Amino acid sequence: MNKDQVKGAVKDAAGKVQRKAGEVVGSTEQQAKGLAKQAEGKAQKSYGDAKEAMKDSAAGRKP
Repeated sequence: MNKDQVKGAVKDAAGKVQRKAGEVVGSTEQQAKGLAKQAEGKAQKSYGDAKEAMKDSAAGRKP
C-alpha cells in the first residue's frame, strides 16, 4: 500500500463524516464539502491503486 492509497482512503472517510455531520445539522454547504472531499479521496486512492499495479507489473517482468 502506498501513500496515495492511504491518504485517499483517509480523505474519503473524512468526507463521509463531514457529509453526515452536514446532514445532521442541516447544512447543505457541509454536505457539499463532504462530497467533494470524498470524491477527491476516491480519486487519490484510485491513483495510488494504479501506481501500485504498475509497480507490481514492473516487478513481475524480469529482463
